[in-house]
Amino acid sequence: MIFKSKITPEEIERLDQADFKGEVIVVDSVGPDYQKAIDYLKSQKVLGFDTETKPSFHANERRNRVALLQLSGRRCAVLFRLTHLGLTQEIADILSDRRIKKIGAAVHDDIKGLQFYKKFNAAGFIDLQNLGIDWGISEKSVRKMAAIILNLRVSKSQQLSNWESALLSPGQIHYAAVDAWVCLEMYLKLKKTPKKEINKEPNE
Repeated sequence: MIFKSKITPEEIERLDQADFKGEVIVVDSVGPDYQKAIDYLKSQKVLGFDTETKPSFHANERRNRVALLQLSGRRCAVLFRLTHLGLTQEIADILSDRRIKKIGAAVHDDIKGLQFYKKFNAAGFIDLQNLGIDWGISEKSVRKMAAIILNLRVSKSQQLSNWESALLSPGQIHYAAVDAWVCLEMYLKLKKTPKKEINKEPNE
């Protein structure tokens, strides 16, 4: 399979919408759901990774804290509401565990935002923006990469919503789960696909 280097908005609109059909656990306090989520995430070798932040609409307005951390396996996505929960040591341990790969896009900025809550030694992170180059993909956004790699359209309808609201809407929950899950699925698809010939090492 040879992936496109670029894709147009018109091509994306013709694709089926990405839909995560697994379980979603929203965690805003330490309790049974929190422990269930931690146990599941620690059992995984590869996780999709993303964060969400309440947008700032004015130029001089200070950027808000990261409100949501999303980590997704293939059957379950976990949404940690950091403005309610904080970043616990158990979450930090997962983010520091090099044995658990965390797959995202522009992960450096996300990690920096998370470290506002608690300092941790980030390990095991893989950035799809860098990885895609080996398959000849020049697009950098999750929406465009997902369209190229998975032939799916990722909705961005909730991107600018209030991620610090008292309750997340069903639309926000679905959007957040999909964003992390598609990063995992893109990574798994790439790893099953031969790299573009021109990027191979001479003896590979």
